[in-house]
Amino acid sequence: MTSRQRSADSNSLSPRRRTVVKAAAATAVLAAPLAAAIPARAAEAPAFLHGVASGDPLPDGILLWTRVTPTAEAVPGSGLGPDTEVAWTVAKDKAFTNVVAKGSVTATAASDHTVKADVRGLAPATDYWFRFSAGGTDSPAARTRTAPAADAAVTNLRFGVVSCANWEAGFFSSYRHLAARGDLDAWLHLGDYIYEYGTGEYGTRDTVVRQHAPTHEILTLADYRIRHGRYKTDPDLKALHAVAPVVAIWDDHEFANDAWSGGAENHTEGTEGAWTARQAAAKQAYFEWMPVRPALAGTTYRRLRFGKLADLSLLDLRSFRSQQVAVGNGSVDDPDRTITGRAQLDWLKAGLKSSDTTWRLVGNSVMISPFAIGSLSADLLKPLAELLGLPKEGLALNTDQWDGYTDDRRELLAHLRSNAIRNTVFLTGDIHMAWANDVPVDAGTYPLSASAATEFVVTSVTSDNLDDLLKVPEGTVTALAAPVIQLANRHVHWVDTDRHGYGVLDITADRAQMDYYVLSDKTKANATSSWARSYRTRTGTQKVERTYQPV
Repeated sequence: MTSRQRSADSNSLSPRRRTVVKAAAATAVLAAPLAAAIPARAAEAPAFLHGVASGDPLPDGILLWTRVTPTAEAVPGSGLGPDTEVAWTVAKDKAFTNVVAKGSVTATAASDHTVKADVRGLAPATDYWFRFSAGGTDSPAARTRTAPAADAAVTNLRFGVVSCANWEAGFFSSYRHLAARGDLDAWLHLGDYIYEYGTGEYGTRDTVVRQHAPTHEILTLADYRIRHGRYKTDPDLKALHAVAPVVAIWDDHEFANDAWSGGAENHTEGTEGAWTARQAAAKQAYFEWMPVRPALAGTTYRRLRFGKLADLSLLDLRSFRSQQVAVGNGSVDDPDRTITGRAQLDWLKAGLKSSDTTWRLVGNSVMISPFAIGSLSADLLKPLAELLGLPKEGLALNTDQWDGYTDDRRELLAHLRSNAIRNTVFLTGDIHMAWANDVPVDAGTYPLSASAATEFVVTSVTSDNLDDLLKVPEGTVTALAAPVIQLANRHVHWVDTDRHGYGVLDITADRAQMDYYVLSDKTKANATSSWARSYRTRTGTQKVERTYQPV
């Protein structure tokens, strides 16, 4: 890995419940959305119109993915098209002169003509090229990389880190800039890879930059397939999938806003069908369209290892959680309420305790650090509450995050402290802001009390943050809100409430560093990227500190 050249990157919300009736229109005929879901090139079938991807790297293997369009009418969600044999090839060179593995799989309408190949027998810490073929047509060639051997003394790892990509709010330039780096071992998507809302129903600064498909809120299996298909036509997303493996978890918008085990804020039981059916459809489409290897059926929690340097525990914080607390509806401290579910929390604790790597990374879809809003002025508090999905009556926390499930958090942090588990770093998305946090055992007495871990939160790729909601120039809100937030939350080293972008996490035995990058304008397809800030945690400290240049 160290021999590869590193290059620096150069370059509304809806209310808690929308008053408009979504109702039966959401299950309208699919003809127009289906037609809109795919480019006109579909006539040149068979074709690979949604790119190729790889994910979940192992020391000896990688998961390969694509979708074939066998006939013009076999667009995502249609249920149409014949069974099609799809061959895959893995080579050590882009010209495919040194082929190391090959095989084939059948694409069927039952899986929306998506295919996966879980290739094994590869060498660790090695770059490979792969492609698919069907009916005499080759897919684009793509690069991937296996993980280091489990016992390898790895000197360095580098991951791109992203979350929250609302198609209608802008372009996915963050993906393009990460793809251009050429130095990533993998990239982490921490949730909200897609959004479920209908056109114009989710924050876009009142401007739909580009319309998604279908245009109604997605409810059925066909709907979710069409939406995934639309996302996979984005050139920047396809470019990133084509240069490095992704490690992905879901959050709520892969299902519906503020999803929990038995429903969601953005789901009306009956009018929008049964939650169990909608959840099952969303999960099926996700596993069809994403290069994710589920460790357990129907969940994304699993663990990957990258030599002796780091392991990565990936969480599913939607499938097992209790319903979020609202004013007058239960207590955030209720020990019977959970964000992880008992089995997942026990699995996480056991994995952190038994880990023998230098760093323990946790892919975490919602912020674990406590967050008190503090004495923000009314004009800032209202949009912040909207962004966080807080009840209008007001709560000094975000009950969709770990703040709403404090017993699980106390148990996990106490486990880290009592077992002297060091170097745990939570990697988080969801909140559409960038943060660098210590994770205190007792936020009320911090910094006198201990920090059990650290947390790096990346901002959104495009989804609205505070300046978007207030429709003010970028940076305006951060200048006003950040000092107040930090005063009420002494463990927060930095918060940027306004900008969009991505992170690059670089790990050595001595430190884990997050470099934060921001975009010039999410509404411009050619948006540039610039470095904003960097924070690191040095081994053994369980605390974040600022560093003044990217790796």
